[in-house]
Amino acid sequence: MQSYTIGRAARLLGVSPDTARRWADAGRVATHRDESGRRVIDGKSLAAFSVELVQGDGDDASYTSARNSFPGIVTGIKLGDIAARVTIQAGPHRLVSLLTREAVEEPGLEVGMQATARVKSTSVHIDRT
Repeated sequence: MQSYTIGRAARLLGVSPDTARRWADAGRVATHRDESGRRVIDGKSLAAFSVELVQGDGDDASYTSARNSFPGIVTGIKLGDIAARVTIQAGPHRLVSLLTREAVEEPGLEVGMQATARVKSTSVHIDRT
């Protein structure tokens, strides 16, 4: 079974290695030592933990039919007369959505704010969080 170092797991989860270490120290994700003595997380445990992170505690759950969500930060907005382009950095993922200008202005999207890109089929939906 594949195992991941704390640093690699952190990159896959979109957090800092310090955060991943704190989660491991708190027992949120199980680690063990490999033959080199490094702390590693087995692939199945990391996969289960990543699903748990996405599900969260449900307090801020949104109601949408789009299941593939990427919470992140808005890193770019380019407004045209009618259309707009929004870029979100969600962990290691850079997502770009082309949508109407109104769909950017109505929820008040701005660079630097948290947002969630939701992907359904070939469309990306942007939810302000």
